[in-house]
Amino acid sequence: MTRIAFLILFATNVFAADSGIDFDTGAKIYQAAAVRDQVRASLGAMPNRIRQMFAADAAAHFNDTQLAAVSAAAEKGFRISVFEPPALAALAAKIDSSSAKKALAFLASDLGKRMVSADVEVATLDEPTIDKIMSGELSAPSTPARDALFGKLETASRSTESTVQIFLAMGKAVAIGTAIGGGLDPVAVGERSRKSADSGRVEMEKGMDLPLRRYMAYGYRALSDSDLKKLLAFLQSTSGKQYVDAYIAALTAGYDAMGRRCGEQLGESLRELAQVQAQ
Repeated sequence: MTRIAFLILFATNVFAADSGIDFDTGAKIYQAAAVRDQVRASLGAMPNRIRQMFAADAAAHFNDTQLAAVSAAAEKGFRISVFEPPALAALAAKIDSSSAKKALAFLASDLGKRMVSADVEVATLDEPTIDKIMSGELSAPSTPARDALFGKLETASRSTESTVQIFLAMGKAVAIGTAIGGGLDPVAVGERSRKSADSGRVEMEKGMDLPLRRYMAYGYRALSDSDLKKLLAFLQSTSGKQYVDAYIAALTAGYDAMGRRCGEQLGESLRELAQVQAQ
């Protein structure tokens, strides 16, 4: 799995008819994969990230007071308590009982525990270190064969595809939430956001592919080539594919909920500011 901090959504959840496990089993997978720890690592930076997103929008012309409202809304929206309910529901709905058993067995294995430990360790690195890893300034020793393994792991884990999808969908959720909170038409706003996301998706994936491979390579630097092959075998199995689908569904549903909550808070704040200004 890739670092959740870069995972910033998902607009639709389409579940197979034969999928679905009980909530408790889903919670066990969630806990074994240390999703909470990884998500929490991303939340502290979100207010500044969302503020930067609005500050960069030249058409919005946000002043300092409005940007302060953006930061405050992000602090209220991007919370683990907002993330977890939809994330757990999506995870449980996206995997069947057989795959859930095998996923739990893998996560409980020595390799599974070391993989999760590596995920958490790299997720909690500070932002400057993350930037150095993504740029290639900080890297782990490798070989052509090992690089090839990480290429396959990136494909199997769908890290680039899901990261871009989550980022774009979160932006859409914030926009829709802002429209709802501000009393605007959320359908029209959602459609504009969708068109904007579709036009930039391919370029974003191209731009993020290499940085995310570097990130994965650094995070799993303590895993041997043999470990990586075993991890790849699991991710490419039927159960592994369902686990990846469920993992991504959990993240996207959770970040979508946080993005929408942030937007709703922001929309209300902007409406109140506009009323004060009018008076």
